[in-house]
Amino acid sequence: MTVTKLLAARGARTHRRAWAAVFAALTLTSLLLGAFALAIASVGLGHARSERYAGADLVVAGDQGTRYTAKPWGGDPETAHTGLTERVRVPRQALSVVRNVPGVAAAVADDVFQAGVEARGAGRARAATGRPWTAAALAPYRLREGREPRRADEVVVGAGADEFEVGGPQDGAHPADRLTVRVNGTPTTYTVVGIARAPSNELYFTVARAAALAGSPGSTAALGVRLEEGTRSGEVAARVRRALDRADVRSVGERAAGDPAPLRVLTGDDKGDAEFLDAEPARATMLSLLGAVSATVVLVALLIVTATVVQALRQRSHELALLRAVGATPRQVRTAVGREAVRIAVVAAATGAVGAYPAWWGLRALLAARGALPEGLELPLPAPVWPTPLIAVALTVVVAYTAALTGCAATVRVSPARAPHENTPGKPRWIAGLALLGIGVSSAGTATTQAGDAAAAAAGAAAVTMVIACALLGPWIARGAMRVLAAPLRRFGGPAGHLAAAGCTARAASFGAAITPIVLVTAFVGVQLSGAATMTRAADSQAHQALRAGLAVSVVGGLPDGALARVREVSGVGAATAVVPGTVVLARREAGSPELRRLPVLGITPQGRTGALAPGDGEGTLRALRPGTVAVGADRARSLDVRPGSRVTLRFGDGTETRPRVVATYRRSLALGDFLLPRADLLHHASTPAADRILIVPAPHTDRSGLIEALKAAVPGALVDGDPGPPLADAEDRAPNEVLTAAAVGAIGGFTVIAVLSTLSLIMIGRAPELRLLRLAGAGRRQLRRMLGFEAAATALTGLVVGAAVASVPLLAFSVATAGSMPCLPSTQCALIVGVVAVTAWTGTLWPVRRTLRGRWPGNER
Repeated sequence: MTVTKLLAARGARTHRRAWAAVFAALTLTSLLLGAFALAIASVGLGHARSERYAGADLVVAGDQGTRYTAKPWGGDPETAHTGLTERVRVPRQALSVVRNVPGVAAAVADDVFQAGVEARGAGRARAATGRPWTAAALAPYRLREGREPRRADEVVVGAGADEFEVGGPQDGAHPADRLTVRVNGTPTTYTVVGIARAPSNELYFTVARAAALAGSPGSTAALGVRLEEGTRSGEVAARVRRALDRADVRSVGERAAGDPAPLRVLTGDDKGDAEFLDAEPARATMLSLLGAVSATVVLVALLIVTATVVQALRQRSHELALLRAVGATPRQVRTAVGREAVRIAVVAAATGAVGAYPAWWGLRALLAARGALPEGLELPLPAPVWPTPLIAVALTVVVAYTAALTGCAATVRVSPARAPHENTPGKPRWIAGLALLGIGVSSAGTATTQAGDAAAAAAGAAAVTMVIACALLGPWIARGAMRVLAAPLRRFGGPAGHLAAAGCTARAASFGAAITPIVLVTAFVGVQLSGAATMTRAADSQAHQALRAGLAVSVVGGLPDGALARVREVSGVGAATAVVPGTVVLARREAGSPELRRLPVLGITPQGRTGALAPGDGEGTLRALRPGTVAVGADRARSLDVRPGSRVTLRFGDGTETRPRVVATYRRSLALGDFLLPRADLLHHASTPAADRILIVPAPHTDRSGLIEALKAAVPGALVDGDPGPPLADAEDRAPNEVLTAAAVGAIGGFTVIAVLSTLSLIMIGRAPELRLLRLAGAGRRQLRRMLGFEAAATALTGLVVGAAVASVPLLAFSVATAGSMPCLPSTQCALIVGVVAVTAWTGTLWPVRRTLRGRWPGNER
């Protein structure tokens, strides 16, 4: 034990420069592990903020989730779950059941609906949320002035209601002012009777009027419950749950199994789930994205750290072999190297863990700035917070220790007599690399036969497998590349080129270690950036082809009945189609396991769609689209094996299951979504149809400004947009996916810079005696700089070419399968990758030996 401690201490002091590179890699590894661990823990503990129900002790709400149970191949049944983004309502009969539960002081029905508010002379409308005045007590929101509404034409407005500009731009709302409120496109004038200390976008009506405006007389959005003094919320919640079960009161709507789901009784932080419907689905989506991105970054970190530690020990292979030759046992060598690595890893990991906190806050700020965090989602840090980065520290130390044992394994396995001569990669490594390369190519080939997520998963697996294969085959790749590059170096590089060719060929194994991280960053970053760019380009192209409308008409609070017919009658309108975006949930099996996916879809009116939308017809005809039918994108139809006449099982955004008949397929699903549904079907299951609008194609030679005025006259309160934009809203995971991808690319890029710098620095530190010998033999400083420059260029070029080749295989498969086009990468991003790799390779080659090159040697001062 004393001997190994002495060897570890001496090794750490003697090889400080070699361990410095390892220290940097381990610090970054710990920082990223800690940051992503904090992110996963924070998102895992996330919950919707409670505002409107902050003063309620309990909230009774519908089941905002849907489930799908299936039996995987050869396993027990599994159940998949996903959140719903449209409100699942509560039967009104639940109100009397809850009021009769012992311990309940009051129960209030909350009817929530969307409205648009217009003020006299304001010239514009604002979106608002309508509720019954009795629900204001659940916050609690109290009157600032005036009184509560008592008649159907009276309203109480929030304290910030001066934004409605009643009576003029500088006047706030006051009792006796008049407001025009639009609900489902129908305008009604109300008298303001009170001002409440409530959000400025909320309006409060009488209970009867709010129920009528909500449009669901037999149900309500949620029930807020206040308890009697001295009662415990947990006990009363259990009583309420039992009372609802005994009365068989369940969520409104037919569920997946044909049986309505039980109501939920929410307490504490869970109360916000009934208020911000998008928060829980977004949290689950972000958690899965974080898991995927974290896994990628951790894999890269393991590859880089292992390669760095192994390279640091490879530089000392003769030293370790000498220890074996003089009698050190394999256990002593392993223990000494392991202790040495742990010494460095503990300090590096602790340093990185400190930076995990600002890294997580930076990532969170970036998510918020890009709109990736939905309204109302709270992301608290775990309490206490210190165990999370401590786990990252422990993992980093374990990785360093394992890598150290791997690095010295070849030396300690052989006999002491052969140890000084054993330093070549073995045949098993060659076989494993070729096998992984074949698996990666096969996986890429599989991606070409798949569609959507299956193609993306197969392409991602191909990229990871082929990168690992290149890491194993690094020495052979470097040897082959150097043989190819040696001829032009000798022919065009002069004496420096001859020296560079000889050096690269002789040290192919060492340069293979430097090429590996370049291959890794080029492949990983190229796949991430090019995949996103390819899909964006394809979606933009399809949107341009699919959307022919030049104008769009919308009304805050929803389109009124008959708006489409009135628009079509306006002179100058060539074609008009009403569209509304929404979501459906698709239940299916992936590799035998159940899976639920929320997909953005579009509801359309098929009559007249030929002019406003061009989906790219496939089989069947979209003119046959009627209630109870659906059109399916060609790729999705292929993956589901459906065609016109088939039935497809879908669930609307509120969880209601339907089996519409397929009437057509279409090609431009990237722009229009995987399903086109009748607008009426989608609106029937939407709780907030605020995005409902009419797309208009002006007739040829129509005066645009005159047409806009005519449209405003035909549809009171209409907003006419001269740039309709894409008809389909972005997928809910697009913004967080972009942010997390950018974070992953940045992390991989940082790792690569450290890996290339450290690996080349270690190589060049070991070559210092060689360079001094060349100086003594007559080589000038300029010749050596040119030689090292050629070597750096050869290393960077080989890594970039091999990395691009590795990336092109899965990218080509993914692009052909999902976008039907060749992959693309913006020139600026491509130049950035090449520039970073070139600068890093040049710096790592020349900077460590700058003093050797600057030194003056007897008889050679050039």
